[in-house]
This record gives sequence, C-alpha cells and structure tokens, in this order.
Amino acid sequence: MARKAMIAMSGGVDSSVAALLALKSGLECVGVTLKLFENSDVGESREDRCCSLSDAEDARRVAYSIGMPHYVFDFGDDFRREVIGRFIDEYASGRTPNPCIDCNRFIKFKRLMERMDSMGFDYIVTGHYARAGFDAGSGRHYLKKALDSAKDQSYVLYGMTQRQLAHTIFPLGGLSKPEVREIAAEKGFVNAKKHDSQDICFVPGGSYADFIEGYTGKAYPCGDFVDGSGNVLGRHRGIIRYTVGQRRGLGLALPAPLYVREKRAAENKIVLSPWEGLFARVLEAKGVNLIAASRIERPMRVTAKVSYNQPEAPATVTQTDEDTIRLEFDEPIRAATAGQAAVLYDGDIVVGGGTIATVGG
Repeated sequence: MARKAMIAMSGGVDSSVAALLALKSGLECVGVTLKLFENSDVGESREDRCCSLSDAEDARRVAYSIGMPHYVFDFGDDFRREVIGRFIDEYASGRTPNPCIDCNRFIKFKRLMERMDSMGFDYIVTGHYARAGFDAGSGRHYLKKALDSAKDQSYVLYGMTQRQLAHTIFPLGGLSKPEVREIAAEKGFVNAKKHDSQDICFVPGGSYADFIEGYTGKAYPCGDFVDGSGNVLGRHRGIIRYTVGQRRGLGLALPAPLYVREKRAAENKIVLSPWEGLFARVLEAKGVNLIAASRIERPMRVTAKVSYNQPEAPATVTQTDEDTIRLEFDEPIRAATAGQAAVLYDGDIVVGGGTIATVGG
C-alpha cells in the first residue's frame, strides 16, 4: 500500500511544485490549504495577497490539474492565538518576534501534523527550501540547508522535533527557484510566474504598528528617547513603532546619527546609541530546540544566524541548562535583537537554536 501524504499548498509556485514532485515519487497525496484568517480580520479588503481566497483557488486548481484531491482546513483560532497573539505580545514587551517561526512551530508542524495523525496519513509535504533525512550513525533525524543558498529556509524551521522531521518531506531542498518555476511552467500551472510574498502574511502594507493598533484597538503611548546614561533626547511615538538597529524615522534633530539599541517596555523608553553601540559579542537564547544532538555537552564551534537576513557568523556555543544556550561570537555582531531566533549551524547541518533573551550579557 502506498504511503499517504498531506501536501501543504499555499497557492504559491513552491508548494505547487512540491505537490507535483510528491505525487511523482509514488506517494498517495491530497492537497490541503490552511485557512488562517479572513483578510477583513486584519484590516485588508483585497483578495490578491497571501492567504486570500484567490490563493486557495490557485491551490485547488493546481491540485485538480494533477489529479489530486484538495481540502481546506480552518486553523484560524489557533493562528490568532499562537501566531498573531504572540506577535502582538512580543512587540508590546519590547521584543522583535519572527511570526514565520511560530507559524511553522505551532501551526504547520503541530496542528497540521495532528490532523495528519487523526486522518491516518504518513507524511506532511511542504514547499520549504530545506533538506531533511536520517543519520544512522547518530540515530537522529537531521535538518540541512537547501542547496540553493539564496532560498534556504532552514532558519525558520529550527524548531522542528525529531518526530516532525521523521514525518516531513521537503521536495525542493535540492532545487533552485528558477528550476522550480521551470517545472511549474512546463506543467502549465496557473501560478508559475506568481510573485513571492515578501510581507508577513497578516500585516497589510508591512506596517507592524498600524496592524497592532488596528487589531487590538489599543493606542501605545509616547515616551522618551534616552541615551545610555538616561539623558532624554526626545519623544518617541509608541514603543511598537521601532526596532533595534533603526535609524530612519526617529523624528529627532541630532548632531550625529543615533540608532535604536534597546527597547525598555516596562519604562516605555527607547535607548539610542551611536553605530558602535549596536555591536555585541555575547548573547543568551532560551526555549532551545536541538536537532543534531539531544544536548551540547561541551563548548562547540558553530556558525550562527541571529536574524533571517543576516549572514552566519562564527561563534562558540555553550549549553548552560536544559533550556538555555550562550553564544560568544569571534567578532562583535550588529543588532542582535531579543525575540529573534539564534540558529546554529555545523556546515550545512542545523544544530538547533533558541529565542534570543539577552544581548551583551
């Protein structure tokens, strides 16, 4: 009997080609699109953006064109609680979250896998650019970078568990984006030339602060910009409107450029510093998930990414307790931010990662 797979189909070209490749591999497949929110719920009336009705229709049309059944699962309540709710709480607390990581952790590889189990399926297939497999030597399932470094998404998948990796297939891990589009064009997929979404799916226009205030109906009060000594430099327009490393849009007339170094939510203050004040060599991350090993027994040489768009930097990692790691970088890194993920690599293998809790400690 053929093994059965649920294909997570967003309506984009990547998940569509993943569906085709899964079907060609001999799996018995169904396409599933996750309904995560109504556009009107997040202040968006258009139907041409990520997670819209048109995306679901594109996914359905692709699935039917290759002879695959297609279903829609409503995970809206979970998404509002686990992704949107966490996003808002983190910003209000002065941290900068990555909701794509939370969506993968709590929705795609938790709730969807629960649905996989309940319906008697064996695998989840996604269009992520990453590679997974099993290492007989260590007895552990691994996660590796995609071959196409420009599209690699292993950073946002570091929270996957051993069981999740054992039941997930990433067909695109060995392909480049042009190759994926070529496959889609050859099959005549309606989304072969569809643009990739660049924004967070539930934040129309990319304005985090406007979204948070509109969604919660809450106004975030003005407060003080201060320097490292506590001297007041001016007034900010609400702590959710700023991110660590930001220089533009501060609305201050200053004799020299200053950057957001820290957000102190409890005091409603934002600390500014010169460029050099953004750099630190040490950080601590919590909520640790390890993939390559069950524990880091001794200081280990790794490279680490502290945000999706930053390059890896060489560092030494030490696990200080079951839930915490300490990273010391060879050279100071810029704008490491509480709330973002610190993800560790050994070559192209994902060692694991955690959420940045403190910087410079």
